[in-house]
Amino acid sequence: MRAVVQGGSGYAGGELLRLLAGHPGIEVTQVSSERLRGKPVAAVHPQLRDRSDLRFCGREDLEPADVVFSALRHGESAPRIAETLALAPLVVDLSADFRLHDATDYPRWYGWEHPCPELLPGFTSGLAELHREQIASSDRLAIGGCVATAGVLALAPFVRAGLVDPDMPIVVDALIGSSAAGSEPTPTSHHPHRSGAMHSFAPTGHRHTAEVLQELRALGTVGEVALSVTSVEAVRGILVTAHLWLSEPLEEREIWRVLRTATATEPFLRVVKQAHGLHRHPDPRLVTGTNFCDLGFSRDPHSRRLVVTAAIDNLVKGAAGQAIQAANIRLGFAETAGLELGGIYPL
Repeated sequence: MRAVVQGGSGYAGGELLRLLAGHPGIEVTQVSSERLRGKPVAAVHPQLRDRSDLRFCGREDLEPADVVFSALRHGESAPRIAETLALAPLVVDLSADFRLHDATDYPRWYGWEHPCPELLPGFTSGLAELHREQIASSDRLAIGGCVATAGVLALAPFVRAGLVDPDMPIVVDALIGSSAAGSEPTPTSHHPHRSGAMHSFAPTGHRHTAEVLQELRALGTVGEVALSVTSVEAVRGILVTAHLWLSEPLEEREIWRVLRTATATEPFLRVVKQAHGLHRHPDPRLVTGTNFCDLGFSRDPHSRRLVVTAAIDNLVKGAAGQAIQAANIRLGFAETAGLELGGIYPL
């Protein structure tokens, strides 16, 4: 099938192109970038040397295809959605512009009024582990945010099982690498500022809070979610540490049972909890370049607190890999097509 990658000059666009280059059933025919039109794609994404001879084109040069992956920046996708929808019968949008179902959440969390709120109900959340059945019949898919994806995957098994005390807050702490900020330089991503960094990026009010609440409340009853995001010395990767209070005092073997049930048929979810060794808990380095999400947990013996950890590559499971996994489901390919890559070690 023919695919167009719209807004393909950023990190997520580059990952889409890298992964799709090995896809057995999807061929990328065009990649757009207004700023880089005419330049070789491999000149911007060096991982594509000798794997792609495409050049960036302008949006007016895009031709119809079977699927369009839109990697436009947040706030740019919605104003152009009419021309995007005209390109292909299946649209997979990686921006934040269609993730939230309630249009009133956009002014609150993103600071702008949604230009086409009537289209929001037509988009299905693209996280396969929660929405596989809906994805299979939807022509418009909205891919989740990277921090939200890790947080939701960590918490969903326990919310779905009705094990979270709704009277207690869920506290989510996310450690993120610099690529989560995108490819455009900012003062905070400038190397002298970022090198050696370990600072609070968004101790409160992070926009992905809305997405975490939306997804979890669709699964069960939860109370407040307190999300904090901290920048660390890394390029890729997200490590989420989520603290929740159980509605009943479960033993560790029962926690194991919940996670094993939740991950048993999921091709990209793994439980990582070892008694010995160097890598006893999820580590983002060990999923770098892959579509895996590693989940771990620790039961507080002195309270009903359960600590759940999740590690993902923000550019793969948190963006491009999630998009391809969802497209595979919708197009009838094997869910793992183009995503079979394992991690590398040491890194």
